[in-house]
Amino acid sequence: MGAAEAIDVDVALRALADGNRRAILRAIRSSPQPVGVVAQTVGLSQQTASHHLRTLQKAGLATVSADHTRRLYALNTDGLAAVRAYLDDFWPGKLAALKSAVEQREERRHG
Repeated sequence: MGAAEAIDVDVALRALADGNRRAILRAIRSSPQPVGVVAQTVGLSQQTASHHLRTLQKAGLATVSADHTRRLYALNTDGLAAVRAYLDDFWPGKLAALKSAVEQREERRHG
């Protein structure tokens, strides 16, 4: 089983429902950041940012690594891939329905 399949999509979606967590993901998407930088970037206290980072980590959307005495948080693209795969399942059916509706409309106009 791949890492993206191991992600609990329900937990990830609940984590993404919070605007502060989405802002934190934007702050760590380019490079790993310590909690202090994340907190300052998104305008939260370090304690609040730490709480949100732990939630993102538990949801599989962020990773943490040690850099000497600091902990660096980074975006986990596998977690986002799992969420995207879940959402992508909705599109083929929607596109097929749209295609069918357009084709039926064209048949009525020309037939």
